[in-house]
Amino acid sequence: MHDVLDPHSDRGRVYRSLVGHPREPVGGLAARTGLSAAVVRAVVEELAAHDIIVRTDTRHGEASGAGETSWEAIPPTEVVENLLQREAAAQSTLRRTGTELERLYRFARRDAGHYGALEVVEESARRMAVSRQLQHTAGQQIRVIDVPPYTGTSEHYREQEVLQRERMAAGVAYRSIYHGSVFDDPVAWPNMARMVEAGEQARTLDDPPLKLAISDGDLAVVTLPADDHLGVVSLVIRPSSLLQALANVFESLWRLAVPVSAGGSGTQIDARDRQILTLMASGATDDAIARHLGLSRRTVVRRVSTLLAALGASNRFQAGVQAARRDWL
Repeated sequence: MHDVLDPHSDRGRVYRSLVGHPREPVGGLAARTGLSAAVVRAVVEELAAHDIIVRTDTRHGEASGAGETSWEAIPPTEVVENLLQREAAAQSTLRRTGTELERLYRFARRDAGHYGALEVVEESARRMAVSRQLQHTAGQQIRVIDVPPYTGTSEHYREQEVLQRERMAAGVAYRSIYHGSVFDDPVAWPNMARMVEAGEQARTLDDPPLKLAISDGDLAVVTLPADDHLGVVSLVIRPSSLLQALANVFESLWRLAVPVSAGGSGTQIDARDRQILTLMASGATDDAIARHLGLSRRTVVRRVSTLLAALGASNRFQAGVQAARRDWL
C-alpha cells in the first residue's frame, strides 16, 4: 500500500483528495480525482480495509452526496507510521523464516533421514539435473531468487535461456528476483535483459537472503555455500510446511523488490531528465519541479511518466531506487 502516498496512483489520488476535503462521498471523490465512481468505490473499500480511511456519518440533504456514505482520511502521520510498522513486521517474519531454514539445514546436514521432505544434493551434475527437472515439471509458474556468486558459464546461461523460452512458450510464467549487483555482472545482466524482453517478470532487491527456485507449489531448491569444502550444495524440498514457508518468503520479497522493465537496460539520460529524477527522489511534486526547472506542469508530468516507464517503476519511490542503482542520479 506504499502507493497511497503517490499522488499519481489511484489510491494516492483518492487519499490526497480526502486529506484536503474531509467527509467526502464517492461521487464527490470521483469528481475531484477524475476517476470513475466504480474505481473510487473499489479504492475506498480497499483503503478502509487497511485502516487508511474511515466511514463517517451518512450525508443527508446535500445534492452532491445525498444518501451516500462519506469518508474521512486517517492523519497522514498515522498512515506513514502504520506502513512502516507493517514493513518492519514483514522483515521480522523473513528473519524468523531464515532462522528456521538455517536450523533445518544444519539438522539435515547431520541426518537427512529425519526430514523426509528434504534432500541434500552436492554433486554438480545432479544439481543441474534437479534444476532442469524443476522447470520441466512446472505447469503454471517458476519463482526464482538469484543471488551472487554468479558461477554459471556463458554456455550454461545459453542453455538456460533455451529452456526458459521453451517453458514460457508452453505457458509457464517466470517471476525472478535478482540481487541488485546483477547490473554489474557482464554475463548475468545481459541474460536477465534478454529474458525480461522475452516476457520474464523480473525485480531487483539490494540483498536477498537466499538463492531459491520454486516450481508451482510442488518442488523447491535452495542453493547454499557448502560448509566443509569449496562450492555449493542444493536442498531439494518437496511439498511440506517448509516449502510453503519458502513460497511465503518469495512473495514477501517480491512485494519489496523493484520492477525491471524490458526497455530499462540503457544507462544514459539527458541532463534535464537527470534533474527531474533528482527532484523526484527528494520528494518534490510536479508543480515544484516545474517551478524549479522553468517548465510547464504538463511537460513535467509527461517526462515523469516516461521515466517511470523506462525504469519499470509503478511509483516515485521505486523510480528513485532504480535510478540510483543505474547511476542515473
